Amino acid sequence: MARTIAALVRHGEYHQQADTPSAHQPYALTTEGKAEVHTEVDSFAVLLEEHSLSIAERVDSSNMLRAWQTAMIFVEKLYQHQMPSMLIDSYDALAERGLGSVANMTIGQIEKVIVEDPRYEEPPLDWKSNSHYCLPFQGAESLIQAGVRVAEHLQQQMHKLRDEAGVDTVKLFVGHGAAFRHAAYQLGILQFEQLAQFSMFHARAVLIEYLDDGAWRHIGGDWKIRSAGNGLD
Repeated sequence: MARTIAALVRHGEYHQQADTPSAHQPYALTTEGKAEVHTEVDSFAVLLEEHSLSIAERVDSSNMLRAWQTAMIFVEKLYQHQMPSMLIDSYDALAERGLGSVANMTIGQIEKVIVEDPRYEEPPLDWKSNSHYCLPFQGAESLIQAGVRVAEHLQQQMHKLRDEAGVDTVKLFVGHGAAFRHAAYQLGILQFEQLAQFSMFHARAVLIEYLDDGAWRHIGGDWKIRSAGNGLD
């Protein structure tokens, strides 16, 4: 049976609103972000060629603009490397952890709303990075819940690809660092304690293989070692 490999790609650097923990920000890649994506695609193309891996014709992307732009650069650059033209499908399922009704408020504004609402307990000091904590607002989810959502999407898409692929094939998924890491935990690729230790490089693929028995293994691409004081994503 042909090998099927998922390439997890975190979007490039984007114009992020300061002091705002929500990842549901509708902003574009920076000039530097676009440049780093172009560089990483060239390395990705070389990797595919060296290992005689085909690329799936459909790319799965988060609906966030920065992810779609990252996916578009991959598609355009891979075509320049004589790889077949690909189509981009956008999915809410690949979004980063949602903060619900307080999305795109600042950290101070969110904490003030919680303190002033008599129904809610004060959040833990590490609430932004706490994998299990979910803000008490409509539509919010925890990082673990986001990871489950992304992992389910990866499972479904790669199971389908495994049934269709006739040659060793890589499918590209473009999304967000924390959600991908928590999905990797759900899939048995990372241990829970590693979630706080690792991040993802912008636009650099982490390759995970979907095995015949439904298990997964990490086969290529480095996780980024998080330095003290780094943000969540």
